[in-house]
Amino acid sequence: MAGKGVDAHRIEIPDAEAGKDLPVVGFIWEVLGRIGIGRKDALVSLGGGAATDVAGFAAATWLRGVSIVHLPTTLLGMVDAAVGGKTGINTDAGKNLVGAFHQPLAVLVDLATLQTLPRDEMICGMAEVVKAGFIADPVILDLIEADPQAALDPAGDVLPELIRRAITVKAEVVAADEKESELREILNYGHTLGHAIERRERYRWRHGAAVSVGLVFAAELARLAGRLDDATAQRHRTILSSLGLPVSYDPDALPQLLEIMAGDKKTRAGVLRFVVLDGLAKPGRMVGPDPGLLVTAYAGVCAP
Repeated sequence: MAGKGVDAHRIEIPDAEAGKDLPVVGFIWEVLGRIGIGRKDALVSLGGGAATDVAGFAAATWLRGVSIVHLPTTLLGMVDAAVGGKTGINTDAGKNLVGAFHQPLAVLVDLATLQTLPRDEMICGMAEVVKAGFIADPVILDLIEADPQAALDPAGDVLPELIRRAITVKAEVVAADEKESELREILNYGHTLGHAIERRERYRWRHGAAVSVGLVFAAELARLAGRLDDATAQRHRTILSSLGLPVSYDPDALPQLLEIMAGDKKTRAGVLRFVVLDGLAKPGRMVGPDPGLLVTAYAGVCAP
């Protein structure tokens, strides 16, 4: 950028969820103050979903808001974190509970960056793509089922189409409900349990892996409640496992996970709320499910 006459300064932050905390944001604020970033300047994020979350939050809070441009370099960042204007950091109270809505000036996606992305990162990013398929665009699921390995190939023709479709799903939902008053909650499909797993694992589990288990759990909840047919519920497990994503978790963890989920941002007055499906591409909500239903659904997640 300096070669193009741009007065640019590089700020390096820790990778992944380890960098999503207040000390890191404080460090960014300190640098922004030292170099004199003003309201006519802009931040540029380069990295994965955690980088866009942290940089976006720093931009939202510095001088009560400066412009930001996201350049996501991971699949997760491209289809989820960089799109929609949500920013946030983690605290001891939970994941992404401190944040702001701050729309980026632009999101620039260069698929060439996926050529060097580790395979496990690519696989985990696919959880958000699969989520988009189940809540809004079943063609995504058809493309993956036709050839799961092609779906993971950054040099092929399938992955770019999956990315385009997943971004479109999120962009259309956000355009209709930017501040998550109601509709945007459907983007949290699989995330209630997923976020709890991440926190229980102290973020050693990748976001996509945790969400994958959360998707299977949400499908089981809906199936047991008579809201989702058996075939669609099983389809969650089949598609996710075909991509190499986990579909089960620790059978003894439910009490701790329930305690963590009680602090989820979708919870109202201590009542758990889940995004579930009433059919393929028909997202709905389940409020205050019976404790016995939660136990039975979780047993399904623990089954091989």
